[in-house]
Amino acid sequence: MTEPLSEHTADVIVVGAGPAGSTTAYHLAKSGLDVLLLEKTAFPREKVCGDGLTPRAVKQLVAMGVDISEEAGWLRNKGLRIIGGGVRLQLDWPDLASYPDYGLVRKRDDFDEQLARQAQKAGARLYERCNVGAPVLDDRTGRITGVHAKLGEEKRDVVFRAPLVVAADGNSSRISLAMGLHRREDRPMGVAVRTYFTSPRHDDDYLESWLELWDRRGPGEDRLLPGYGWIFGMGDGTSNVGLGVLNTTASFRELDWREVLKTWCASMPEDWGYVPENMTGPIRGAALPMAFNRQPHYTRGLLLVGDAGGLVNPFNGEGIAYAMESGQIAADVIVQAHARRTPAQREAALLHYPKVLKDTYGGYYTLGRAFVKLIGNPKVMKIAAQRGLTHPVLMKFTLKMLANLTDPTGGDAMDRIINGLSKAAPKA
Repeated sequence: MTEPLSEHTADVIVVGAGPAGSTTAYHLAKSGLDVLLLEKTAFPREKVCGDGLTPRAVKQLVAMGVDISEEAGWLRNKGLRIIGGGVRLQLDWPDLASYPDYGLVRKRDDFDEQLARQAQKAGARLYERCNVGAPVLDDRTGRITGVHAKLGEEKRDVVFRAPLVVAADGNSSRISLAMGLHRREDRPMGVAVRTYFTSPRHDDDYLESWLELWDRRGPGEDRLLPGYGWIFGMGDGTSNVGLGVLNTTASFRELDWREVLKTWCASMPEDWGYVPENMTGPIRGAALPMAFNRQPHYTRGLLLVGDAGGLVNPFNGEGIAYAMESGQIAADVIVQAHARRTPAQREAALLHYPKVLKDTYGGYYTLGRAFVKLIGNPKVMKIAAQRGLTHPVLMKFTLKMLANLTDPTGGDAMDRIINGLSKAAPKA
């Protein structure tokens, strides 16, 4: 392991200890690099998210050695229940060589801390209550060589230094903005709002996805909203109920999504308990940055992972799996670059990172952007819900497509079609 020059110097600085940052730090530390993981809040901390993890995310947890047993507080789910167009369809997660056949549910305040502690166990040095501000730049090259931060409750000024910095600081990614990387307006953006209710449905072993959200304004004024709703049983007496909506619709800016969530909940069966008096916390909202909406993913010593790089899947709004996967990819690239002998060789290795991301997700995200434009049209959404949901074979295909669950080699015909489409589509 590289000896740190001081407690504020390392091989790599990772800004943000969400799933992307903690996964990056874990894999870097496991490979023997000296890593600083800087988190602006203190654990446990709340985050807005569906809490439901697909088999893609489970695979990443297994790779990090996290104890995902039921005894350790993880709730397993068997698949996805899809509701829409008057149809209710229950689909099990596909049986694949590449991914497990189950998903998990865990509250985010606890989930993120588990990953951060796992990174610490691997050797990463975690600083909580560390609010990162401006980057430290090399005057000659313009490269990032560290970050300014305010540390602890007394907000002490500290400078952390490292030749590489990973931006894992979420959708607003202040460190990326300070390096001149702005969000691309031509990429879809979503918003998610959610709350928790005490409910008899808390031990449901399927993640539930509602393809139709109705804004019921009175007789003859019902309108179908773009986006989808979800209900995840948390296994602890509560359900996570939320909705995700996309900005590809005219109504995106004018609607109060908290009110839409309340309206949607009010239309559900009374015995489910999704009524205001059963709410165990406020309705919270968060942005969903999709389809590589901030690029390049590497420039001048800075790598972007997770939401900072817009890695949310445009098909289904899933972010955690892609945050963790991009963290692992970034760590692999950094470890390889670190072993190169000259600065030019190191830079060549680092410039490979955006290429790997584009090869891995580019075509698939391009398909997702087309899909997002289509479902922004209520007529298309209506036909899709009514026709598509009545064909179990078509829906199995759609589940694999939406959840991005295929075997890359030796899969079935559906896997080959999806992989072929992703390869043929232009890289995002």
